[in-house]
Amino acid sequence: MIFTDIALKFKDYKYQIFKLLYYLYQPYKWLVFVPFFIIMNFAIFIFIPFTAYFCPKYLDILAVIWSRLSLFATPVFTEIKGKENIEKNKSYIIVANHSSQYDIFVLYGCLQIPFKWVMKEELRKLPVIGYFCEVAGHIFIDRSKPDEAIKKLNNAKENLIKENKSILFFPEGTRSLDGKVKDFKKGAFILALEMNIPILPVTIKGTHS
Repeated sequence: MIFTDIALKFKDYKYQIFKLLYYLYQPYKWLVFVPFFIIMNFAIFIFIPFTAYFCPKYLDILAVIWSRLSLFATPVFTEIKGKENIEKNKSYIIVANHSSQYDIFVLYGCLQIPFKWVMKEELRKLPVIGYFCEVAGHIFIDRSKPDEAIKKLNNAKENLIKENKSILFFPEGTRSLDGKVKDFKKGAFILALEMNIPILPVTIKGTHS
């Protein structure tokens, strides 16, 4: 069929362009982005303890700067839709899909409302990022101990609401390796009902590819 032949040729053409761009990007990646990213993370790692001790409220600003610089240096270009629906100085339970490590940069750099992550306990052990998240007051939960997880969330929620901060969940529970949205767990929605605060759904597209 002629249409099948055209479709296959177009697909092969797209693949060749992608392959060319991939190879063109490699020198920039290793000569510019990787050294920049390492130096930036090292600098932030030095600033974190001082910021946490003297000006803890600026930790969120530090995270935004880190994320935006990472997106700019990659480079990743973002388009945000529906931001006019977000009310400033209001707390939300934020739920977002998760298919790439770049989701973290996108949410921190583009959402523009202060929030704390709910993340699995294993991430506490990650170098730099785990330390930063602990110092910044993000909420680590052990999924094998649901009672302890509920207690941690209850302890955190009152203070966050008083400060007009939100709580962010990846309700799939983990990163989707194939980019497809997995079934959501109930925790974020139960917490929203208990706290009587609105849910802010966020859809992230394109970071997996």
